[in-house]
Amino acid sequence: MSGVRATARIRAVADGRGGTSLPVLESDGPLALRRTRAGSGGEARVVLVGAMSGPLGGDRFAVETVVGSGARLRVGSAAATIALPGQTKDEARYEVRIDVADGGELHWLPEPLISARGSDLHVVTHADLAPGARLVLREEQVLGRVGEEPGRLTSRLVVRVGGRAVLDQELACGPGAPGGWDGPAVLGDDRAVGQLVLVRPEFENRPVPARILGDGAALMPLAGPAALVTAVAPDGLRLRRLLDDALNRVV
Repeated sequence: MSGVRATARIRAVADGRGGTSLPVLESDGPLALRRTRAGSGGEARVVLVGAMSGPLGGDRFAVETVVGSGARLRVGSAAATIALPGQTKDEARYEVRIDVADGGELHWLPEPLISARGSDLHVVTHADLAPGARLVLREEQVLGRVGEEPGRLTSRLVVRVGGRAVLDQELACGPGAPGGWDGPAVLGDDRAVGQLVLVRPEFENRPVPARILGDGAALMPLAGPAALVTAVAPDGLRLRRLLDDALNRVV
C-alpha cells in the first residue's frame, strides 16, 4: 500500500504557575505543529499547519493530543484540510486521538475538511475524557469544492467520559456511500455538515435542554456530562455561522 504516513503529537501539562506548558510538540511529514501566543487564563494554543497537499489516496495521518490535569489547550488549524484523489485508489485515513485528564480542558477547533471530487477519506476521532475533564470539539465537513461533486467521505466520532461512551456515530457521504445520505432525512440539498461536542462536569446534574437553535441546527443532551449540536447548511460559511452562534448560546 502506497501513501504518506505522518503523526503529530501534543502533550499539554500545567506548569505550576497558572499556565500550561507543552513538553511534547512533535510533527513530521505534511503535519506541522506551531505554538502561538498563549490565551487568557493560562491557555496554551497550537496551530496545525499542512505542509503538503492532502490527505491523498493511501495516506495515513494521525494527530495525538494529551491534556493533563489542570492544563488548558486550544488546537486549531491554519487552513482547511482538503481530501484529494491520489495516484492510487486506496482509501486515505485521518485519525484524531484525544485524551483529557481530570481537571484538564481542551478546545479542538480545526478548520473545515473539504472532500474533493475523486477522493476517498475515512476520518476517525476518538476522545477519552476523565469525569472532571472539559471539552469543546468542533467538526465541519464540506462535500465538494464550489461547483464540484464530492468525493467519498466516511466520518466516525467516538466520545467517552470516565470510560463510558456518550457518543458513537458515523456518517458516510458521496459516491459509493450507503443510499440516503443526500435524501431529505439526512443532508438533502445541503453540502456542509458539522457538529459541536461539549463536555462539562456541570452537565451531569444539569443537562442542557434539547432545542432547535435555528434553521438547520439543533442542540441535544447526551448521556452523562455532555451535549451535542448538529448542523447542516448549503455551504461551509453558513455552517460556521450556525456553529459559532450555537456555541455562544450554550456558553
